Amino acid sequence: MIKYKKKIVFSAIQPSGNATLGNYLGAIKNWRDMQDEYDCIFALADLHAITVRQKPKELKENVIRNYALFIACGIEPEKCNFFIQSHVTAHSQLAWILNCHTQIGELSRMTQFKDKSKQHTENINAGLFTYPCLMAADILLYDTNFVPVGRDQKQHVEIARNIAQRFNSTYGETFILPEPLIPKLGAKIMSLKNPEKKMSKSSLDEDSTIFILDKPDLIIKKIKRAVTDSESSVKFTENETTGINNLIVIYSCITNKTFLEIEIEFENKGYGFFKNKVAEAIIEKFSSIQKKFDLLIKDKDFLEKCQKESTRKASEKASITLSRIYEKIGL
Repeated sequence: MIKYKKKIVFSAIQPSGNATLGNYLGAIKNWRDMQDEYDCIFALADLHAITVRQKPKELKENVIRNYALFIACGIEPEKCNFFIQSHVTAHSQLAWILNCHTQIGELSRMTQFKDKSKQHTENINAGLFTYPCLMAADILLYDTNFVPVGRDQKQHVEIARNIAQRFNSTYGETFILPEPLIPKLGAKIMSLKNPEKKMSKSSLDEDSTIFILDKPDLIIKKIKRAVTDSESSVKFTENETTGINNLIVIYSCITNKTFLEIEIEFENKGYGFFKNKVAEAIIEKFSSIQKKFDLLIKDKDFLEKCQKESTRKASEKASITLSRIYEKIGL
């Protein structure tokens, strides 16, 4: 295994649909903040996206839009390696090898498979079932030390570790065992209309999700319609799934204020006043991102140059790992 000066972080997000406030606070913002401290490798996981039927033209457009949007959010190609998963063929190659070192029982226990099987009963495909093997390949290809995940994604890091340990015990030390890196705040932003469910880009209720590219008036409307609870004070409670807790977490993540500072700021102010401030904070944060995005999405040459260079760097690193694995198993 190659020894790197900095610890390596790998993280990926699907490019299907438009990125949400939850994506920004739970992933993109953390990616941006890690770029100086770690050797960061980030990907748009378009191969993962096709476990659910996609319209080809829309998928291709979403990949380009999200690539530009993430750069607008602060992902700097000169500081990290930000590539498109399908452009690096080693991901698919290693996924097949890991398929052969993963037990059916392990895969059948994965929460995401159970959940997506219920959502897409007409298309319970093998890719949906072996999804964790591709995710493990994504992580293990780069000698990853840390994987930033939300609490609901920790299981995927655990199965990647199990697969890596099984491989290491069979063929000798090959893979580094990755550790989950779970942010203390913002790891899971909930739906504005149903705070017991995660904010989702695929929600049928348009008011439940804020998208990074939403216009100010739409953000205000969605926040005003967000559920709170039967109380009237802005206080964080022990019940994590209340609407007011969700809004406090969102405001805290955007402003970097503590829960106590927020409670003091909005003492005796009421939910209406608080919601206006939450909306203002989101609008201010997304305004500069939207302006950068509008410029980037028109600069096709720049985006293509970034993609080609990132693919080259990722492929070089991944091919070294893959060659090592091929030799171990006799290919």
